[in-house]
Amino acid sequence: MLEPEVPVSQPDARRELGAFLRSRRARITPADAGLPRTGRRRTPGLRREELALLAGISATWYTYLEQGRDVRPSDQVLGALARALRLSDPERDHLFRLANGERTPQEPAPGQAAAVPLLLQPNPAYLTGPRYDVLGWNPAAAELFPGIDAAPNLARWVFTSPFARDVLTDWELVARGLLARLRAAAGRHPGDPLFAALVRELRAASPEADAWWPRYDIQAAQAGTKRVRHPRLGPLTLAHSAFHPAGQPEHTLVVYALP
Repeated sequence: MLEPEVPVSQPDARRELGAFLRSRRARITPADAGLPRTGRRRTPGLRREELALLAGISATWYTYLEQGRDVRPSDQVLGALARALRLSDPERDHLFRLANGERTPQEPAPGQAAAVPLLLQPNPAYLTGPRYDVLGWNPAAAELFPGIDAAPNLARWVFTSPFARDVLTDWELVARGLLARLRAAAGRHPGDPLFAALVRELRAASPEADAWWPRYDIQAAQAGTKRVRHPRLGPLTLAHSAFHPAGQPEHTLVVYALP
């Protein structure tokens, strides 16, 4: 059996770690894990002792992890849990950040970076911070996403703006992905009151955000395409890319390529 290392005191991160582990354990069935059926089950997914067995750790100590006790797993244990839980790469990174208590400093975006979207006109472009605050945008982005300049937070716009569901053809897919990326970002800042306030606001304003947040989906930023209804050009499928300014890993420049 693998055993824990020296305890570390990080109550917010520990609570978040426990919630994440429970959410991922609940989505794996015994059949998925190659375990025999054992009659009626009162809880979804694997039992704690079953997951502990798959990961090669003691059930008692794994319970401590889910309960947010003052213990710290080694990288070896975290890797074993990630494999047993079948975590994706972004989920695995999230697990390690929570367990190791890593927090990335929230630095303000430099003025030069905030001005970059203007240089990319007429292609819609905007710069976001770690909580998806929109720190800079160009006129093309303001045209494509009406109201983004009045309430400059991308998550707030997607979940609360009356324009979002009209502009975003696949609104649910986009909204779920954004919430999953916000969850990953919040995991890099456990206990941050600004993240907590934003999440409370979104859950209070949007039934979908309130229903999806407890699912604990995790997603990394990625390039791709998005179907939109442009206010002037009509229905479009736009390719988009995301970049991080030098020295600002938590600030993201997003650029859409107009046809």
